Amino acid sequence: MSEVTVLKIGGSVLTDRSKERTLKLREINRIAKEIASVGVRDLIIVHGAGSFGHPQAKRFDLDVPGKCSYETIIIHNVVKELNRIFIEKLAENGMLVVPVHPLNCTISREGRLENMMTDQIRLMLKNDIVPVFHGDVIMDRIWGRAILSGDQIVAHIAKCLNAGRVGIGTNVDGIMDGKKVMDVITPEEFCGVKKLLKGSKDVDVTGGMASKANELFKLAEEGISSHVFNASKKGLVINFLSGERNFGTIIRGD
Repeated sequence: MSEVTVLKIGGSVLTDRSKERTLKLREINRIAKEIASVGVRDLIIVHGAGSFGHPQAKRFDLDVPGKCSYETIIIHNVVKELNRIFIEKLAENGMLVVPVHPLNCTISREGRLENMMTDQIRLMLKNDIVPVFHGDVIMDRIWGRAILSGDQIVAHIAKCLNAGRVGIGTNVDGIMDGKKVMDVITPEEFCGVKKLLKGSKDVDVTGGMASKANELFKLAEEGISSHVFNASKKGLVINFLSGERNFGTIIRGD
């Protein structure tokens, strides 16, 4: 494994999913400070869209196959707005960060990420720059356009760069078995766990926790473990970046 760390912060942590284009500015400030305080090298950040993308995509039916339209650009610009705000807060805390917009560098085939330019990401890391990705609308070879989730981005980048650590900061404590957090999920347990999972209660055009876990299970099959935890709880982003593992759910890649 490399020293690359991939950290995703869910859109539900950064925004109020019940109100369109509504920030949780206090949480954004806190998380930016937590990330910056650890000073992790070779860090890649991905964030979800939350209320800066999901409700709009649902309203314009962008969650079903279709050709590019003016609405496609509207969604892209709304997601970029959240990306800009998050990046500004990271920069205010002393981080050298740049946006990476998937629409400009990624192609899918029937909704599955097929190709992403990553040479520039390697060069950014080499020069101590932190790339910040986000869920986006991208060009699709078959459909014309498709929605790309932050979870697909995480899995693809982690695999391409053979990441050493992968963290998924959500607004729940981990993957749940009823009311209990599952500490570790092994490859043998993947099929059984899938039956426990459901989608999001809010508007989510990328499938919620079930889709998230599915991407992480695929990543685990490639031998790369991931850590699902509650980024809404103060200090847990720091704990993940510092290497602590006694919280959340570890999806083990044996």
